[in-house]
Amino acid sequence: MDRVSAFDEPLKKLLGGATAKVMAEHLDLHTVGDLLHHYPRRYEERGRLTALTDLPLDEHVTVVAQVDDARVMTFNGGRGRRLEVTLTDGHGRLQLVFFGHGVHKPHKDLLPGRRAMFAGKVSVFNRKMQLAHPTYQLLDAEAVDEAGASEAVDAFAGKLLPIYPACKQLDSWRIAKAVDAVLPSAQEAVDPLPPALRDGRGFTSLPEALVKIHRPQTKADVAAARDRLKWDEAFVLQVALARRRYADTQLPAVARRPVPGGLVDAFDAKLPFTLTDGQVKVSKEIFDDLATEHPMHRLLQGEVGSGKTLVALRAMLGTVDAGGQAAMLAPTEVLAQQHHRSVTEMMGELAEGGMLGGSEQGTKVVLLTGSMGMAARRQALLDLVTGEAGIVIGTHALIEDKVQFHDLGLVVVDEQHRFGVEQRDALRSKGKQPPHLLVMTATPIPRTVAMTVFGDLETSVLDQLPAGRSPIASHVVPAKDKPHFLSRAWERVREEVENGHQAYVVCPRIGDDEDDAAKKKSAKKKTAEEKEAKEEGDKRPPLAVLEIAEQLAKGPLTGLRIEVLHGRMHPDDKDDVMRRFAAGEVDVLVATTVIEVGVNVPNATAMVIMDADRFGVSQLHQLRGRVGRGSAPGLCLLVSEAHEASPARARLAAVAATLDGFELSRIDLEQRREGDVLGQAQSGVRSSLRVLSVIDDEEVIAAARQEAVTVVAADPDLERLPELRVALDALLDKEREEYLDKG
Repeated sequence: MDRVSAFDEPLKKLLGGATAKVMAEHLDLHTVGDLLHHYPRRYEERGRLTALTDLPLDEHVTVVAQVDDARVMTFNGGRGRRLEVTLTDGHGRLQLVFFGHGVHKPHKDLLPGRRAMFAGKVSVFNRKMQLAHPTYQLLDAEAVDEAGASEAVDAFAGKLLPIYPACKQLDSWRIAKAVDAVLPSAQEAVDPLPPALRDGRGFTSLPEALVKIHRPQTKADVAAARDRLKWDEAFVLQVALARRRYADTQLPAVARRPVPGGLVDAFDAKLPFTLTDGQVKVSKEIFDDLATEHPMHRLLQGEVGSGKTLVALRAMLGTVDAGGQAAMLAPTEVLAQQHHRSVTEMMGELAEGGMLGGSEQGTKVVLLTGSMGMAARRQALLDLVTGEAGIVIGTHALIEDKVQFHDLGLVVVDEQHRFGVEQRDALRSKGKQPPHLLVMTATPIPRTVAMTVFGDLETSVLDQLPAGRSPIASHVVPAKDKPHFLSRAWERVREEVENGHQAYVVCPRIGDDEDDAAKKKSAKKKTAEEKEAKEEGDKRPPLAVLEIAEQLAKGPLTGLRIEVLHGRMHPDDKDDVMRRFAAGEVDVLVATTVIEVGVNVPNATAMVIMDADRFGVSQLHQLRGRVGRGSAPGLCLLVSEAHEASPARARLAAVAATLDGFELSRIDLEQRREGDVLGQAQSGVRSSLRVLSVIDDEEVIAAARQEAVTVVAADPDLERLPELRVALDALLDKEREEYLDKG
């Protein structure tokens, strides 16, 4: 067997069909290599118990604990039986519950004083942490002999017990047994690190690292293995990105230099304010890129309201100055229309080139969305193909085959993470030569994430808010514990309106019949035992725009002008509502997250976010950025029914405590799985890092990036490093390779 194919061997050949099927379906593990790179999440020391007080709610966990007490209870007049087992770690306690026919075996096995590994989903019932129907593996020798399970614990013969990322269908100890079956193949591992780099940094060999990560004898083994494997992940990823950046420098592009006394100068002269230092600095970086004869690939990130649109508009005007056209791609019609409105307002007569009353220096700015009428659409297409329109702002409608440009020079993508690769590539392919690319995001990104997720882009940061922006006060409203706080929230909204301002109310869903299919799907009959084990407090569906709007109109906000805005409305209706809200004809806008980015109504000062715990940290920060955009202070109220001690409430408290988007993005990253952050939709590489932490391993990532740049500069095609090429091929399948090629 050659070195590559050992890792490519399908698991079903070695493990049997049933186990391999579960691994493929629930853990995305298909080959020997996949399983060898499925590293333990942590290690328990034999004889030591897991701290039970720190377990995360609603997550599947594996713990080592000692049985303190076990009792069989009856219910339903003696017809139902329930086994309640209390575990202890010497300090905290955790309750296990088994029902019905599942009571007999655990009642026999789980005697007071016995130690075992337990796996299940953590929930709260009657204010106590519990695992319902967990699986378990006895650990003490006496119990193992009685249960006849010694073979299953062979994997745990060492002092350190590896705890694997597991699932309901496959426990950690069964994964450990499967790893034992494939561990000999670790000797076939292809080492991606160039020998000079590996030796220079004193790393252990890759086969040795794989054995030590799975079956360590000491904590030092774990540390050495993790150090080595972190470097593999960081280095291979950074080589992929460095090759992408290198390839970009080889592509031709038309240099776009603004003309002195042209559109940019005319625009700057009519601005009623001066640019911030940050805007001046970032604009220079962008104009320097535009002046080169290879395509710009730049990420512009900045706080909500930091003036990214202004900076992007100056870049677009510079491109028009240089004889090209610029396209801005927005993720939603509401945002495209909002951008079109704000751009034409900022430009004034400069946006009416060739029109009566327009400036001689001006250019035409057109909007192109899927819902436009035929006549308006035909005119917009004509303006683009003739070059009459220098700037076009639109949605994915810009990508359609019928859309042709006279000379596309710059593509600006707003909220990049909302677009698929194919969409961006289709727009970029419309230029005679590859156009320059500016990607904007209002989600602040920690430096390490920028180096990994957006590592093929140069990064510019706007961290200064323009003068005149008001502070936003944020508070958590515990609706379940203190309902009078919610009543006070509606009073505050009414007070803001009485003071001449406006408010948003945001809900997680639309309502009406949108969830009928989901309801039917989940309406399976539940057993009495399942209902008994359910977390205290029935989990209701998330609050909906249509229901809340009706309740507010009939209740606490009676008499105010209330309108709704959501994604299922006709685009003309959405635009009409936004226009009237912006004009002050609507007091309270009850909306979904369709207002999350780009919406700019300076008179809106208050926002109430219902079921705020159902949104992510960055999303809450984005939503909050819709208020406090004028001279009056903003107010954001985060309404939640989550339990005070829950992670959800901790998340909300973090958002309420700071307006620093970079700090919040770090918290967000810590609370989410990094695989979500580094998913294919954003990074174009395999969806998760296994040992490398983009939060904690900044030094490793930065050093790996430097080494990768050196390696790629010396050998762009990696002809002298075939092992590294193999690792790259494993990281980037064909589709993902295309992703990086498209940028």
